[in-house]
Amino acid sequence: MATQLAQRPVCRTSPSAVEALETHLASHPQERSVHTDPFDVSRSDIYAEDCWQPIFAEMRARGPLHYVKESPVGAYWNVVTHKAVQHVESLPDIFSSSWEYGGITILDRIPDEELAPGEERFELPMFIAMDRPKHTGQRRTVAPAFTPAEMVRMDAEIRQRTGELLDTLPHGEVFDWVDKVSIELTTGMLAILFGFPWEDRRLLTFWSDWAGDTELAMVRELDPMRRGVLYEMAAYFQTLWAERSGAEPTPDLISMMIHSPAMNQMRPQEFMGNLILLIVGGNDTTRNTMSGIIHAFDKFPDQRKLFEKQPELIPNAVQECIRYQTPLAHMRRTANQDTELFGEQIKAGDKLVLWYLSANRDETVFDNPDKLDITRENARRHLSFGHGIHRCVGARLAELQLRVLLEEMHKRRMRVHVAGDVQRVRANFVHGFRKLEVELTQF
Repeated sequence: MATQLAQRPVCRTSPSAVEALETHLASHPQERSVHTDPFDVSRSDIYAEDCWQPIFAEMRARGPLHYVKESPVGAYWNVVTHKAVQHVESLPDIFSSSWEYGGITILDRIPDEELAPGEERFELPMFIAMDRPKHTGQRRTVAPAFTPAEMVRMDAEIRQRTGELLDTLPHGEVFDWVDKVSIELTTGMLAILFGFPWEDRRLLTFWSDWAGDTELAMVRELDPMRRGVLYEMAAYFQTLWAERSGAEPTPDLISMMIHSPAMNQMRPQEFMGNLILLIVGGNDTTRNTMSGIIHAFDKFPDQRKLFEKQPELIPNAVQECIRYQTPLAHMRRTANQDTELFGEQIKAGDKLVLWYLSANRDETVFDNPDKLDITRENARRHLSFGHGIHRCVGARLAELQLRVLLEEMHKRRMRVHVAGDVQRVRANFVHGFRKLEVELTQF
């Protein structure tokens, strides 16, 4: 599938995804999206400013589904209640995830008439954006990396790396928790899963940001730069593939793909798509919850005190923090037939956006949902990992990394205070933090 290159390409000259988007919008201010429907929650500013909660609360009060007729991403249905999100995800044969119909994000496929003469579609199939049976075979390929037995095997290594990192953090000065802790721990974990060269592990974050930014993907002028970055990512991984293609099977994800009939003949764009899925799924989600835990404990100091006094609450605290943060705001489905859903008439081709953010704040399921409560009895009912056949394949690993982080912080009696700049991701898909300046004390 891949050819041997003389050396691994490394993309160090391209700007970060955030820098590229900000530079473009600064010189094209007229391109800021205009949103006229009050329930058009595709707008990125409400997530950057953390003011999305009352909008979704009003929608939930009015009903489980709301139709947005016009928006910068086209017409779509908001699916906002816990029950409705679960219901749609439980019917994958009616509500498709396939990239052929639009995939898993709120963005629409580029219309044929907007393609430049001779321009080929740049679409990246990945198993989360596939329907059965192809989804089943590809998911089964990588699932062995995330079994309970594998979690037991990785526990000691994750604990050692986490403890060593926490011991390097400065005391008595302000630093960025996102950069020094959240990114470092998650990229290190990804490097281990892929058998990725350790010295280049920060490339995984760089690629993840370019791949997962829905706002950036809407700017057609940045398409060439984005494609270039993703092709460089693919070229790097192709060299790893070539190096391992003749070797005995090993536990890393690349070797699993090589030795899988379902994945060892992937087309280049499908290879890229699955790499993006594993990188964004393993990087953005866990890293943003690692930051979200710190921000939430600072916002709810009573819960931080409870964590400090009762470390036996840590496993449940992990579930509650995942619920509260909800690191991926939504997933999208496309109806493949006319159907009725909670009294609404859904037409074939309609786009349904499943707002995990909203489902995890559903008042009929979670009491006082806008508050962090690490004693919450039903915290595990969160939908941050999805539901049904597309439930996150790496959920156990995310839970393990978060539990170990809290346990190692507690062992060191580490208390983290928000002490400076807080910057949230300006996007409607990845929900998290760009920067979180903190200072350490002890309890």
